[in-house]
Amino acid sequence: MSAAAPAAGADDSSRTAPLRNPGFRRLLAFRLCSILSYQIVAVTVGWQVYELTRNPWMLGLIGLAELLPYFCVAPFAGYLVDHLPRRRLGMAAGVGLALTPVLLALLTTRVIDAGVWAIYAAVVLTGMVRAFLGPVYNALFARVLPRAQFVRGASLGSIVFQSALVLGPAIGGVLVGWSGMASSYITAAVLALGVVVALAGMRVSEPAPVLQRAPIFSSIAEGARFVFGHQILLGALALDMFAVLFGGAISLAPAFIHDILAHGPEGLGILRGAPALGAVAVGIWLARNPIQRNAGRILLVAVACFGLCIIGFGLSRLFWLSAFFLLLSGVCDGVSVVMRSTILQLATPDEMRGRVSSINGLFVGSSNELGAFYAGSMARLLGLVPAVVLGGCVTISVALAAAWRAPRLRRLDLRDLQAGPLEAERGH
Repeated sequence: MSAAAPAAGADDSSRTAPLRNPGFRRLLAFRLCSILSYQIVAVTVGWQVYELTRNPWMLGLIGLAELLPYFCVAPFAGYLVDHLPRRRLGMAAGVGLALTPVLLALLTTRVIDAGVWAIYAAVVLTGMVRAFLGPVYNALFARVLPRAQFVRGASLGSIVFQSALVLGPAIGGVLVGWSGMASSYITAAVLALGVVVALAGMRVSEPAPVLQRAPIFSSIAEGARFVFGHQILLGALALDMFAVLFGGAISLAPAFIHDILAHGPEGLGILRGAPALGAVAVGIWLARNPIQRNAGRILLVAVACFGLCIIGFGLSRLFWLSAFFLLLSGVCDGVSVVMRSTILQLATPDEMRGRVSSINGLFVGSSNELGAFYAGSMARLLGLVPAVVLGGCVTISVALAAAWRAPRLRRLDLRDLQAGPLEAERGH
């Protein structure tokens, strides 16, 4: 633990106890800066590509350009996080995160003269770097907080995460509309460097070095076996993955703004930020009233309601009604994110956090990009509205299937996981 962690543990029942921990505050700053930077780039790239092509399928290719490198790098990133200094890896990732918006700014200002495919090439770098951000955050989370504060810490982390999802698209949309895409990209680069600053001042003890390391592929396989052998953890990750995959309507927001809702880039920023605004609201409530009883049932109901909200968004023709449906979808998604994050932290042994977090990224992080590609492809085949409505219907079906096929998840009470990651699974 860091030196701050024991002090923070003096009053574990306090709602604000994690925030008294300097290491945790810096970790939240790391998360805030990294997500703000990524979201500003995402909304700006989406606007730029659709302006150049007017093709929803090209928006889907943005997700694919990020997904493939992320998928290839993530297993090795988890291994490195478990075996190398985590703080330094996070700082290196921050530098890499800054390079993509710098390259995109050079493309936008024609300092580098290239076509739309150069934009996709720059996005590839983001996919590689993002593979390190989640494992670093989750591994450091367990080093700066005592176990008794994990539930509240996960809620506070979700608030920061979702707040950045609100502010990032809004900032990106405003910057694009008022001062141009280049200024938006430069702002994202500065925020990415804030990741380096946040981690540079963090005091945290790293795990003892492993004297005899297993071969890299055997070590990665060990993490996979742990996840696939833990029904509660596997069920939560799979549920979130399929919900994001089939309910990823937000990736089509630029097309809805242009073709259906008739708004500019500021409207795109509002739509992109609306789900996260709802998630922030529910995250604040959950930080004060953490869910313990019936956590599994609440998670399943939240995912089903998320699908209903996506259907409503697809059928809406009014801008503010569309934003309202996305806001409600964020409330449902916020419950899912907090539940999944808490299960991940409580169920994972410390020596495996990097690898398990990478597998979580493959389930959830990659599903965002794959969902964007799926949504773009379905929009090309079926049209914008049918593609979104179909995705919402499939999401509801996924929640029903998970309730049937994962009974341990359905019966989950989070207090069962407080005993420890190994005891919890044996107890079912």
